[in-house]
Amino acid sequence: MNPQKPTDEYLLLIRGTHWSAGMSPAELQRAMTDFYAWVDGLVKAGVHRGAQPLVEEGKVVSGAKGAAVTDGAFAESKEAIAGYFLLAVSSLDEAVRLAQACPILAHGVQIEVRPVADLCRPMAEVKAMSAA
Repeated sequence: MNPQKPTDEYLLLIRGTHWSAGMSPAELQRAMTDFYAWVDGLVKAGVHRGAQPLVEEGKVVSGAKGAAVTDGAFAESKEAIAGYFLLAVSSLDEAVRLAQACPILAHGVQIEVRPVADLCRPMAEVKAMSAA
């Protein structure tokens, strides 16, 4: 059982970096106008806590003391994370409902909705063992 507890914040991970490929300039303008209207709605509702796009290239660090550094994420991946939103809402259902209203979903983007935890899982497990 996962001893982590969700906070009142949810992270929306926007997956898909090339959703606009093949769009005409007019289509892209319309899509971006709709997208920014959605963002403005989040701000006006008081739930928007932060958002940033991500550059398509980066590095992956792994292994003891970060001994392995490889290229990634890869821009050509359909699952590459294009950016994120941090929302302050009361439930996962509400975060999902807000994500469902994102207009770029219609263009192939996926949005992963994740609760922000109070603690990382290992520390939550330590605390749970200490409390038992």
